[in-house]
This record gives sequence, C-alpha cells and structure tokens, in this order.
Amino acid sequence: MADKGSHLLQRPLYIFDLPEEILATLTFKSDTSSNPHSLPEEPQKQPQSQKSEESGAEGGSAAAATSCNLCNLTFANLQEQRGHVRSDLHVYNLKQKLKGAKSVSEADFERLIGDLDESLSGSESSESSSEEETTDENGATRGNTSNLSALLRKQAKVSKPEREDDEFSTSKRKRGAGKPPLLWFASSALEKDVHLGVYRAIFSAAEQEDPTRIVEIIRSKQLSPEKPPPMNPTPEDSGGVPLPTNPTNLSPHYFLCMIGGGHFAAMIVSLAPKLSKKSGHAERSATVLAHKTFHRYTTRRKQGGSQSANDSAKGAAHSAGSSLRRYNEAALVSEVRELLTLWRGMIDSAELVFIRATGSTNRNTLFGPYDGQVLRHNDARNRGFPFSTRRATQAELMRCFVELTRVKIERVDEAALAAAAFAKTAEAEASRAATPSKPSIPKAPAPSKEEETALLHTTQLTALIRRSRAPAVLAYLASNALSPSSFHFHPPSDPKFHSAPTPLHFAASVGAAVVVHALLVKGGADPGARNEDGKTAWQVAGDRGVRDSFRVARFELGEERWDWDATGIPSGISRAEVEAREKREREEEDAREKERRKMEVERLKREEREKEESGREKKIGKGRTVGKVEKTPQERREEEGRGMTAEMRARLERERRARAAEERLRRVG
Repeated sequence: MADKGSHLLQRPLYIFDLPEEILATLTFKSDTSSNPHSLPEEPQKQPQSQKSEESGAEGGSAAAATSCNLCNLTFANLQEQRGHVRSDLHVYNLKQKLKGAKSVSEADFERLIGDLDESLSGSESSESSSEEETTDENGATRGNTSNLSALLRKQAKVSKPEREDDEFSTSKRKRGAGKPPLLWFASSALEKDVHLGVYRAIFSAAEQEDPTRIVEIIRSKQLSPEKPPPMNPTPEDSGGVPLPTNPTNLSPHYFLCMIGGGHFAAMIVSLAPKLSKKSGHAERSATVLAHKTFHRYTTRRKQGGSQSANDSAKGAAHSAGSSLRRYNEAALVSEVRELLTLWRGMIDSAELVFIRATGSTNRNTLFGPYDGQVLRHNDARNRGFPFSTRRATQAELMRCFVELTRVKIERVDEAALAAAAFAKTAEAEASRAATPSKPSIPKAPAPSKEEETALLHTTQLTALIRRSRAPAVLAYLASNALSPSSFHFHPPSDPKFHSAPTPLHFAASVGAAVVVHALLVKGGADPGARNEDGKTAWQVAGDRGVRDSFRVARFELGEERWDWDATGIPSGISRAEVEAREKREREEEDAREKERRKMEVERLKREEREKEESGREKKIGKGRTVGKVEKTPQERREEEGRGMTAEMRARLERERRARAAEERLRRVG
C-alpha cells in the first residue's frame, strides 16, 4: 500500500503554491518544539541539522525532567519547563555560569532589569552571523534589543551601538543564542513522521509574534501561477532581461543581492510561479524579472583582501596592479549604484530584500550614505541569507531563492526518539548513582599579605637588576625601606634564588656589574652575606667585569668597612687602574689584529704570485719545463685594461697613443 500523502510529495513543495490538501490540514509545531532533533531531556539545544522530529508531544516523556537545577525552579509539566529554557532568566543564568558567577533567582532578575528602559521581549537575541555567509535565525534586521541584551551590555560596560537595527553593522554579535532558522509544520494529509520546514526569514517580525496565526499567514501568501508581466525593450544596463513596463504593479517579488571580492550579483524574482510545459506535462518555475552581475578585479591575488583595505592598513601602494584594483573598485561602486537607481521602483515594491555584503567596503557600496541612496540600513524588509552562500553569481542567487522558498521535508521516528531519550535519562541517573563521590582535594593555602608583598618586591627588583637599572634599584629599596643585605627573594624554594637569595648575589650572578658597584658603595650591601651553599656574592660572580666592581668597591670603601678577607675579594684597585688595564688590553688586541691582517694580506699576495708564475710555465714532456713565456704587448694591454669600463679603456688607449707620438717626436728632434 502506498504511503499516505505520497502523491503530494512527488514534486517539490513551494511555500507560495502548496497543494490544497496540505493547506487545509496544516498545523504549526510550537516554537519550543520547532527543532525536530531536540530531545525531551535537552530542550535548550538547537542543532543545525533538520533530519529528525522532536519526540516530546503534549504529555512529554515520563522520564523527562520537570525542573531546572540551574535556576532552582520546578514546573508542573514538560511544556512549562521547555518554555522556561527559552526565557531570559534561564539564558542569563547560563551566561553567569559560563563566567563562573552565581545564578540569580527570578525575583533578583526582575530587580536587575527593573531600571532598564526597554520592555521585556523575551530572549530575542539573534544568532550571530559572520560578515560573509550567515545571518541571524530570522535573517531579519532587528529594530529593538531585549532587556537581556541591554542588561548584559550594561554589566559588560559596553556602549550601545548607534544603530542596533543594522544587521550589517561591523560590530560582532555572539553566536548561538537565537532561534532556529526553520519553522516546522505537520499535516494530517501526510504520514505522521513527515514534517515540513519553512525558513523563518520569509516572515516579518509582526507575523512571527503570534504563532497561532502563522498557518493563516501561509494560506494568505498562496499565489496562483501567472504569465510573466509585460516587458519594455531591454535597456543597456537592465541586466540581461527586459524591465517590466509598470514596476509598481508587479506581482509580489523579492530582491536578492550579493557582493564580495569584486563580484556583484542582483536579481528580482517574482513569487508567483509560472507554468511551462516540459515532456508533455506542466511544470512550475521561477520568474526572473531582472538580473545583473558585475565582476571586477579588486582583490589582491594570493594575498587576500581588497586594495582599499590594504591601503588603509599599510599605505597606498604604487604598483600597476594596485592602480588597476583601485580603478576597478571605484568602477564597481559606480556600476552597482547606477543599477540600484535603475531598479529603484522594483526594489521599493519588493516584499523582502535579501542581501549578503562582505566587509565594510561592500556594505558602504550598497548602503552609503550617498545621494540618491536606494537601500537603507533601517529598512524592516532587510534580510540575510540564513545559510551558507558561495560566490556572487546569477546561478547562486537562483539557488538561494529556491532554498528560501522550497519547503523542507523531514521524516522522524518519534517512538525511537522517545525511547532513546528515556534510555539516555535512565543511563545518566544510573551513572550518577554508581559514581562514587570524589574526595575533596585540599586547596593550596592562600598567600598571606606579607608573602604577597615579598613576591611583588621580588618581581620588581629582579626585573630592574636584569636591566642594570642601578639608580632604580637603589630608589626602590629606599622607598620600600628594604635592606639590600637582609631582604631575601620570595619564594625561597625557587631554584633561581637558591644560589642568589639577595639582590647583591642576584646582580653578581647575572653579570650586572653596575648594580653590584651601586649596592656596595651607595646601598651599603654586606659583601660577606652567604647563600644556602655558604658562598658570598663574589664567589657567584659571573664575569670579570663583576669581579672588577667588587675590587673597585673595596678600594673606594676602604679596608676598615668590611672584613674583606672573609669575603674572598682580592685587594682593591682604583677605577683608573681598571680603565688603564682595559685600554692596554684593547691596544694589544688591536695590535694583534693588525699584525694578523698584515700577514693575511701577504699570504694572499704570495699565493697570487705563485699562481701567476705557475700559469706562465709550459711543460715539455714528463717533468720538463721551459722558462717563463714573456707576454706580448697585446696581452699586457689586455691585462692592464682588465676590469675597466669601455670609457676607461678608451681613455687609456688615447694616453698610450699620445705617449708613443711624443716618443717619436723626441727621436726625430
């Protein structure tokens, strides 16, 4: 036996031309159950796929939860619990949980929104859309924001956007909080497991407010097939099809537009299908009233981004390609705006306007502002495509129109879903009962105020010492009343402070010679202080410069200041002696380097002479050679002119000829 209503599904269902059997028996699935994949125990999830129907009917599953642990509320039935999941209170508590904050009660939530000017409109925050591909669940521009959004902005200290009704605003919105893009319906003329999906974007905000009238609205939108409207001769910029003679009296139609990456496509499509005969029977197809595409080279190949964006970020480039891309960008803006002006009558009379604009440059191209602007941000008809789209072409626009207006058909085994939901709930309860409670892990004790202060001093001092900021180190010690000898870095268990617990030890170990001298001479640090290994700062010194600082400090402070012999520091030397020694060592090093270079030059010259001499010798037989071959005058001239430019060789030849002439005159005289 054939399936019930199978003859009604033999051809694709068009939302504006549904069969009478389906229209008469069409029923709307409630908004909380509009997703055929949502299970009773997880009503808050909204998967993207539309391959199954929701399993909870009016009664719901006996195992479904009727309470909300997050908000600490209990409900009489499953429907009330589902309605709560989509409420502002539940969404707000979810966001609080994600931030690690505590949930609030219903009374506290009412108090939080009491001071807000906007009226409570439910959780209407739209699903965030990427700038290029996706839009919110309605695809519509929102005129008002909910109190929940206003409350979250207030708590996050984010200023309200200038135009909240601008779907194409550059501000990013958080994804995942909006309604699903499809509305689901059922019909008694079809099998029980067959559900029909319609995109929410084709309904206005007012039509969606009362779900009980949504079926009547669909019935009122039905259009009978008709002949295409009379057309004028095709103007030069009409876009491939002639324009209607009277655009204001057209049948209901949509305006679709895409722009991005130098590609623009626009189309005006009638909602009333047209009949055409193929293979001996009538078929319905879409009527394209006008269409046009532009393609310009505006993006930087293999680098991405438009030329204008690159100029704004890095400055104007001066290549031939950049000039061409700038010209094409300006030409594309002019062509698009001229086309919109030409189509103004049809765009103004369109029921809905579907637009995909990629990036701020393309949005400015469409929405301006500019003189004679056609499209506007605050138009209530504005929609985005509630699905992914590809490059802007005429074929892609037609595919999107078909996707928007064709009814989605899904089959779901509700009994299987209910059984799966019951099994999943039972399994979760059994798992919770069988899982032993984990022993509490003792938390590390919070640091005391003294330890926090010591950590702060350690961080500041070590940073200054590493950068050899001697005056800053002394100023920090003085302003915080810290002794360079008694203060120890914190925590002592840190390996890098094992051998360098004091500022003097640390400065010596990292090679900060200037800081070592300042701590000893001006800071009064004790050079005899020892670390955990019993070593003084001198014994952990990293290089010769640090050791010189210790000896200079001993010389400047005098022998009576400290027990220098116990510290291991040798006899003191003056700063002048250190500088004289360094100067002498530099001179010796320069002399050695000069001698090395001289010997290297002589070696290279010797090798060059040996190479030239070996090349002039001519071997005769085995092991026999003759004397050196004298060069001819021509060879000598070529050798002299090797490496010269043509002009230099010509000047040399003139001088040679002049000297030869002078020699001949001298002999004759």
